[in-house]
Amino acid sequence: MIAKRKLGQLEVGAQGLGCMGMSQAYGVRDNDEESIATIHRALELGVDLLDTANVYGAGANEELVGRAIADRRDKVVLATKFGIRFEGGEQRVRGDAAYVKKSCEESLRRLGVDHIDLYYQHRVDRNTPIEETWGALAELVAEGKVRYLGISEATAATIRAAHAVHPVTALQSEWSLWTRGIEDEIVPTCRELGIGIVPFSPLGRGFLTGTVTSAEELPEDDMRRGMPRFQGENLDRNLAIVEALRKLAAEKGVTAGQLALAWVQHQGEDVVPIPGTKRRKYLEENAAATEITLSEKDVAAIEAAAPSDAVAGARYPERFARNVDK
Repeated sequence: MIAKRKLGQLEVGAQGLGCMGMSQAYGVRDNDEESIATIHRALELGVDLLDTANVYGAGANEELVGRAIADRRDKVVLATKFGIRFEGGEQRVRGDAAYVKKSCEESLRRLGVDHIDLYYQHRVDRNTPIEETWGALAELVAEGKVRYLGISEATAATIRAAHAVHPVTALQSEWSLWTRGIEDEIVPTCRELGIGIVPFSPLGRGFLTGTVTSAEELPEDDMRRGMPRFQGENLDRNLAIVEALRKLAAEKGVTAGQLALAWVQHQGEDVVPIPGTKRRKYLEENAAATEITLSEKDVAAIEAAAPSDAVAGARYPERFARNVDK
């Protein structure tokens, strides 16, 4: 069993499981049975924080997670999100009170549960005051439909404003060796306020494992094909980072992905990354990274191999980037 960590007052395994890829984004939804078996194996390993969202697979991912946990709800710390909608192929954001409450009811129904352990605002709606969104969330907590609240991809100022309405338990934002933008201001703000940090894509959307060498080899419907870091000269420059990581990992007898995950895990006892996978094999490999101990010398070598200013390309294409709180 992996060790425990705390996100605010919420105790969870030191690593969680991102479930999005089981239903969308990284190729065809091809094997729900293996996805469910992966969730069950995660719980056996103590990987009890399961992360989904209402938008993943247009609700299908919540339904899948719900089926997987139906007979083991008491073993799960269940996290889902609201706030992103796709209309006519375009990503939209909503945070008005009516939408918050409607989304929660729909998620409860799809998940087949009577409460959500950690409910995130997935993106910040610039057209709705954060006080309205979080006022509605606070009501959901008071009603017992939600236990704890989180926010995703938010600035330090937004986090403070939300926290003033109701305590924020966790921030979920991208954090890995090739995405370090939250370190200067956002991480210190979370630590000042006692907010846990849940890094998504801690393996750089799989890139830091070394298994992706060209965008063309990815499935036709894989979202990474449209991401700047996976394209052209950006990809070539980023592959050099992975090769340097692979050499360091070989010296420690681990994989490049495990070393990258260990670096994220090393960032603090309040950090619980949620690498995503739909295969038991990769889940077990990821979970094993929690056992890797890094010395300060190791950390310095890793950061020298993967300097943050060497990563080429933006995180998102513009159609997604414009909805990130800035």
